[in-house]
Amino acid sequence: MQADPHPFAQLSPELVIDAIESTGRRSDLRVLALNSYENRVYQIGIDDEQPVIAKFYRPERWSDAQILEEHHFSQQLAEAELPVIAPLTDANGETLFRFNEFRFALFTRRGGQAPNLDDPDTQLTIGRLMARLHAIGAIAPYQTRPALDVKTFGYASYEFIAEHSISGDLRRAYTTLCEDLLKHIDRLFAEVKPTYIRTHSDCHVGNILINRDQQCFFVDLDDSRMTPAIQDLWMLLSGERHERVAQLSEILDGYNEFYDFDPRELRLIEALRTLRIMHFAAWLARRWEDPAFPLAFPWFGSPRFWSDHILELREQLAALNEPPLAVF
Repeated sequence: MQADPHPFAQLSPELVIDAIESTGRRSDLRVLALNSYENRVYQIGIDDEQPVIAKFYRPERWSDAQILEEHHFSQQLAEAELPVIAPLTDANGETLFRFNEFRFALFTRRGGQAPNLDDPDTQLTIGRLMARLHAIGAIAPYQTRPALDVKTFGYASYEFIAEHSISGDLRRAYTTLCEDLLKHIDRLFAEVKPTYIRTHSDCHVGNILINRDQQCFFVDLDDSRMTPAIQDLWMLLSGERHERVAQLSEILDGYNEFYDFDPRELRLIEALRTLRIMHFAAWLARRWEDPAFPLAFPWFGSPRFWSDHILELREQLAALNEPPLAVF
């Protein structure tokens, strides 16, 4: 018996256009699929207007309440003149729309390119903007969105991989290593006792744009959760240790102008990096029934992949035992 097609297989260009036109807009029939795997994202041309960006949410990932919480946070940030691309509203103030079995949101199209994170002025600017974002994120917690914690990103990822994706000697090496890592990470979080606030949560360089006027914009808050503040900062760092220290020092110079950073959270950088690595592997495994994933990640699941993954986690175990970064 043939397996049921993935729900996104029903998302034809015709359905996308019909969905957009159900909001009262008239499409010029131009549809461009944009790079996205967790959801499906399209640029749609609109008659006599600027194109819009439509995000069709992955079924059963977030509840309506969880999506609307992120929308509300984005709107709070935009109202405070933070450069965040918030969802568009209809005449009734609604931001989440339905068409057939799909839920979707619309956004203004903004052009730009990734920032140069080696530039001290850019680092200072991003630090200031991130602090303002966190100051608003700290006003109130999410009520329905989950936290980025050791249980959900660490233990749940490890258990899923061990049960469904890896076997034999590699499984034994993986499980032993993950148990050591998670024990270490549990201890770090218990010692630091970080404050959890609403954050972007996935603030890598691809989710920041700089336009022609040199204005920064944060995009794609779809992964926004309750996290320690450092979660939005560590992914902006790269290079050798002394380079990361210099970058972080500049970012925090700007950050501390608008929000007080807790330096104890520097101890969590490698722990959060480890959790992200574990969660990414489990994310690929959980999404493998989506036909887009085998096409985009053909190397996933091979013995070579798991060997490299285990090696990367071993390097993280060593990194967890190194002194944390210290700012100037």
